[in-house]
Amino acid sequence: MRILVVGTGGVGSAFAQIAKRRTFFEHCALADYDSARPAQVVSELDDRRFSAHAIDASSKDAIVALIRETRADAVLNSVDPLFNVPVFDACFEAGVTYLDMAMTLSEPHATNPFEEVGIKLGDYQFERAQAWEEKGLLALVGIGIEPGAADVFARYAADELFSEIDEIGIRDGANLVVEGYDFAPTFSIWTTIEECLNPPVIWEAERGWFTTAPFSEPEVFDFPEGIGPVECVNVEHEEVLLVPRWIECKRVTFKYGLGDEFIEVLKTLNKLGLDSKESIRVKGVDIAPRAVVAAALPDPATLGDRMTGKTCAGTLVTGLGKDGAPRKTYLYHVADNETTMREYGSQAVVWQTAINPVIALELLASGAWKGVGVLGPEAFPPQPFLDALAEYGAPHGVLEL
Repeated sequence: MRILVVGTGGVGSAFAQIAKRRTFFEHCALADYDSARPAQVVSELDDRRFSAHAIDASSKDAIVALIRETRADAVLNSVDPLFNVPVFDACFEAGVTYLDMAMTLSEPHATNPFEEVGIKLGDYQFERAQAWEEKGLLALVGIGIEPGAADVFARYAADELFSEIDEIGIRDGANLVVEGYDFAPTFSIWTTIEECLNPPVIWEAERGWFTTAPFSEPEVFDFPEGIGPVECVNVEHEEVLLVPRWIECKRVTFKYGLGDEFIEVLKTLNKLGLDSKESIRVKGVDIAPRAVVAAALPDPATLGDRMTGKTCAGTLVTGLGKDGAPRKTYLYHVADNETTMREYGSQAVVWQTAINPVIALELLASGAWKGVGVLGPEAFPPQPFLDALAEYGAPHGVLEL
């Protein structure tokens, strides 16, 4: 397998550090708009299988050209989802496998945004699923940690643990602390603003997809491995758009443990219009307010040395077990920042995201996973993925509640 990674920020760099330890690929090209970034990563890797390249991820033609130059047969999209369309379309044109960790962006309903869906996450991609299938190509969408491993957990629960599912609820929480900053998100603030301030989507069997107000339905969830109770709220996320396509259940939700301070910062950004991704003219220069916010905050990839604590991503499933008795199970994955920094030099949040596309690519290379069209992680057998997590030294956990 020959791989092209578009974007070498925190997740792209962590992907390379994890992939270096594997033998399933022949070559991995790392590309970024700033050529110094992949060059630095390649220098640190000291592995001839990796190469560094410059790329404009907004240009489909430029991406097609780099795919052909590097002879890639699989592309991992590791840039902000703003660029998903050109990367996705370039892979279709070039005839290669596509993977991403966040799907094409949504647009709220024009007149009733907090009740009805508008353009949903991934709609652009799923509308083109038949064309990908007819061409015999695979687009594996949402294969990070959330979405990604969380969806695999849902598939495993449906196949092995439950006879009937009432709700699949993704619950994400952490006790991470970043020293030296009053406010320092541990993941892309661009993506965080997008998913937290858009109307959250919920799916119910009787209603289909619908929306609610941001930060709605707060609940306290007690996370495992010492993280403890964290208040979680509804957030727009891909799992709600993916899980119902492949798994029979009555309800799907996503709730994120943000904390009061984080929510207040996001609300303030929204009030001031600083969450906008549309460019405004400032002293003769066109710039998006959200880009200014991102530039003003520390790069999440550089925070590892200042971080302590753990982050947990998991899938809470309720319903009836195989024996017909009520069951409530949380399948989860925890990453400890001390461990990921010591072993990989990557902070926990980006490392936990990056390990999953490495595993997916290895499963595709071996033939353990195969398929055509636009597919989510739920469309594949879960056991090979879970076995690989353990073999990589990062096993998942199961908690009966």
